[in-house]
Amino acid sequence: MGKRVGLISLVGVVFVLCLVTMVLAEDFSADMISTNQGMVFKGKIFSGQDKIRMEVPGSITIVRMDRQVMWLLMPKEKMYMEQPVDPTKAAATSDKVSGEIERKLVGKESIDGRMTDKYQIVYNQNGKKQTLFQWFTAGLSVPIKTAAADNSWVTEYKNIKTDRQPDALFEVPADYQKLSNPMGPMKDMLEKFGK
Repeated sequence: MGKRVGLISLVGVVFVLCLVTMVLAEDFSADMISTNQGMVFKGKIFSGQDKIRMEVPGSITIVRMDRQVMWLLMPKEKMYMEQPVDPTKAAATSDKVSGEIERKLVGKESIDGRMTDKYQIVYNQNGKKQTLFQWFTAGLSVPIKTAAADNSWVTEYKNIKTDRQPDALFEVPADYQKLSNPMGPMKDMLEKFGK
């Protein structure tokens, strides 16, 4: 169980990075490839109005901004953890990056055969200026790629489908049990995100 919680902690951190950088102006699903400090995560992401679901091997994360809650599901154990989400600290329902100061078009670039507009975004995080890049393609309001300026993390979406997502994707299954006391790194990560 300890190793699983550690893995979910790392996935949770990657997911929080995604929240900080994504624009969710439409319903969509996509394959996701996320790299963070040399570790690669592959999974699926589903987005609905004020809702996000990310699936990676061994875990599922659901953020419900409409309910101000985040659930971390462990399908193998049929258990989940819950943490409140402060909507003022998450950019999931915004058309800008949280703390955004400046956004400028820096050029065009081909990503997976799609021509994109590449933007540089400067934002304030904990009193410190940070820079990231986002790549947008015509007809989609979702960035198909987002990366830290130093490339320490990158998230890319492939096979994007802009369909309405089923409501059931954004609920905890009825047969899951709530883990009431997350311990160690997971608890710390959840507390930092929730406050």
